[in-house]
Amino acid sequence: MGWQSRTRTLQVFDTELSADTVEWCPLPQWSHVLACGTYQLQKGDEKQTAENCSAPSRIGRLYLFQCNPQPSFIPPLTETQRVDTPAILDLKWCHVPISDRPVLGMATASGQIQLYKLVEPQQGTCVLENELSTELGPDRLALSLDWSTGRGESDVRVVSSDSSGSLTALSLGEAGLTAVCQWKAHDFEAWISAFSYWDTQIVYSGGDDCKLKGWDLRMSPSSPTFTSKRHTMGVCSIHSNPHREHILATGSYDENVLLWDGRSMKQPLSETAVGGGVWRLKWHPSQEHLLLAACMHNDFHILHCQKAMEGQDAPCPVLASYILHNSLAYGADWSRLPLSNSSPPSPQEPPQTVGLTESAGHLRIQYESPTASFDTSLEDDSGRYIPDRCPLPEKSSVPGPLSSSARDSQSLSCLMASCSFYDHMMHVWRWDWSPEEKQTPFEPTSSS
Repeated sequence: MGWQSRTRTLQVFDTELSADTVEWCPLPQWSHVLACGTYQLQKGDEKQTAENCSAPSRIGRLYLFQCNPQPSFIPPLTETQRVDTPAILDLKWCHVPISDRPVLGMATASGQIQLYKLVEPQQGTCVLENELSTELGPDRLALSLDWSTGRGESDVRVVSSDSSGSLTALSLGEAGLTAVCQWKAHDFEAWISAFSYWDTQIVYSGGDDCKLKGWDLRMSPSSPTFTSKRHTMGVCSIHSNPHREHILATGSYDENVLLWDGRSMKQPLSETAVGGGVWRLKWHPSQEHLLLAACMHNDFHILHCQKAMEGQDAPCPVLASYILHNSLAYGADWSRLPLSNSSPPSPQEPPQTVGLTESAGHLRIQYESPTASFDTSLEDDSGRYIPDRCPLPEKSSVPGPLSSSARDSQSLSCLMASCSFYDHMMHVWRWDWSPEEKQTPFEPTSSS
């Protein structure tokens, strides 16, 4: 039996400020709740002289939405709250409730880790309340955070990385969020930090020094358990597989996704070229072989990792691609909301980009982004962003059913959210994976 894959846009939301992180609440009772974070550099007055020019400030905004995914012509998202904050570099929900409430962690450009509690002041409406915050140190940006709770761990801890190249392990208790240890991990920015969800004393980190490192919190953090230079550029994404022990996914500016067995970090299980720097990776909430990749200059892709996880040393084929964003693909996440398998109604059309000839436009250096890198973008005379056109990854064949649960249902429908930077857009979209009547060669699909 062949399989058919399709992505459909359901809603597009303008975040006004540059969007770089989006996260669905993982707790079943609140899985309809979605958070989105933004980052905006405010430069000083161009008329100011060098002597009195103030340092640029970084501002952000936290959005909260509720979702009704049932098929209808009404957009599924409803905005319930927006909070002005320091620029947000990362958002992560704790995987378990704390004092019976969902808690959202936020890494900010002010060098803080802030925690927000989800409450319901009115029946059926959720909002976030600032619970507490802690400073990582002076003159640094908090770049990432991860919770130790990926498999329901009751010992709730947070690990964060920052622009000084340091990692901080924090414990959440009655006294609040307390730093347990902090150490210099990378020569330059430490873009990403993550727990092993199977052994939460193990922490991974990636930095602009092109190194992937492992750390054991039971030992002195002065030396890593391993250092890998397998990535050739900065390592900016790491996610431990919550369904398969020892499996780790990493992404880099070198435009490759690597899969690893944590017991042997000398050589990856597989290497997949995705055509863009890999800013975020997310394993599916229940399907152990599915990996979502936000690929900066080359959109969003869903990878099938079964062969690689079985040790067959093969790249992970792309099942589907979402290509309707017109700017850097930064934030992406799977929703745990159940969807019906019936075909959704025709999606609303995303904003149209003004057509330009290849010779039109001006190359502009983007001096600031969540990566603090020197990105370039093409603009027209009105300052509108002209998207880069990068080729999609090569087509590959994949096995039929994804897993036992997919095999039983004979289909899979997922709700997704993604966001892009310079065009300050968040998209909600749907991916349907269903059987065909007869055997046909598999082809990955792009957005419709």
